This record gives sequence, structure tokens and C-alpha cells, in this order.
Amino acid sequence: MQIIPVIDLMQGQVVHAKRGIRSQYQAIQSNLCKGSLPFDLIDAILKLYQFQTLYIADLDAILGKGNHDELIKQISQNYPNLTIWLDCGIRQVNARALYHSNNNQVNIRPVVGSENIANLQDYRAISYGCESQHILSLDYSATSAMGIAELHNSARFWPDHTICMTLNAVGNTQGVDVSKLNDLIQLNRARKNPSQLYAAGGVRNLADIKALEKMGITGSLVATALHTGTLSQADIAMAYTIKNPS
Repeated sequence: MQIIPVIDLMQGQVVHAKRGIRSQYQAIQSNLCKGSLPFDLIDAILKLYQFQTLYIADLDAILGKGNHDELIKQISQNYPNLTIWLDCGIRQVNARALYHSNNNQVNIRPVVGSENIANLQDYRAISYGCESQHILSLDYSATSAMGIAELHNSARFWPDHTICMTLNAVGNTQGVDVSKLNDLIQLNRARKNPSQLYAAGGVRNLADIKALEKMGITGSLVATALHTGTLSQADIAMAYTIKNPS
């Protein structure tokens, strides 16, 4: 089972994402290190475990209030062996989408969030512009699927990696949305080459990781559990010994 740590960037610092209510996000308070500076947090996360992938959400870019392009470029250069999944609010096939999929920062892969997609035509253009190397994030609020129905109701347009992002479960202790994941698993079975599915939001501990593994989930995105210590170094090492059922 792959564990992917998450950092959320807002105004130059790492913030604690809770329930998708971005206007209320505050600077992260972590047991791993003092402060909320991005490089300090990344160093601490990599001391905890030598993760191969890091998920970065550029919340300023997602909200249309600037971006962290230069900071993310520095992170990419400072950690060349770390694959970065970057959500920077891609909405159309534009210079940003092409830059993050085909630029010199070869360790950056673009994440396309369904919450930002207006129609299927835009999504297909983005997919083409990214040479289908993007990761799709299927975003869900507490009440509904976010974005166009075509992406949520069929796996036809999913890429090789797809995230179930339950924003209302982020940063709390309610656990993962098993029902939503099961819905996506059923859709995924209709694909000739199934997408690798990742769970995001509500992962609390090793027990949750084991439950996801039994469902056939490829990996999980985690933040709060790392910073509070409910997912320990030993737990992470154990998680990587868990094999998905064939």
C-alpha cells in the first residue's frame, strides 16, 4: 500500500486542511517539527519515512489568489528523487497545464481536480495537453460530487491514476468514505485497464490502511495522521509491506 504525504500551501506556509473549508485553514501545527515552513515540513516528513511521492496543493492557485510556482520549482529541484503530484487549480488547457506536464521539472506531475472542470470538452483538452500523464482527483463535498457528472459517473475518461478526494473528511477523525470508494471501484471494473485508485480524506491509522488494502485501493493520501502521530513510522513501514489483493 502506497502512502503519499500531503502538504497544502497557502501564502507561503503549510496549512492544516480541515473539511475543505479553505477560508478557515490555519498554519499547520505538527509533531514532526516546529513551525509551518514548507522545507522544514518536507525534511521532517522525509526523516519519518523516505517517501517517493509528495502531493502538493497550491491553494492560492486553486483559489485564484496567486501561486507558489517559484517555491514549488525550488522544492522540485531540492528533492529531485521525489515525484510531486501538484494540484494548482488547472481549469483549461493552457500554459500552466503544459508547463507542469512537459517542463524541465520532470518530477512534477499535474493533478486535475474535478471541482475546477466546467465541461467534458475542457477536461479532454487538458488530458490531451498533459499527454494523459495527469492524475485525476474526483472531488466530493459533504453533499455532492464536484464538477461534471461524466467524470463521476463513468471511468471512461479516467487516467492511469485516480484519487477519490472526499474534502469533507479531510483533517478530521471520521474515517474514509468507504461507500464512495466502493462506488468508484465498481465503475473502475468496467475499464479494460483499470485505473489505480487512491483514497484521500479521513485516513487515520494503520487499521484504515489495512481496510483500504482489502478493498483493492492502491494507495492513500495522508497529512493529519502524520502530523499527529496516529500513523507512526512503524505503521508506515508496515503499510508498505501490505500487498493489494490480486
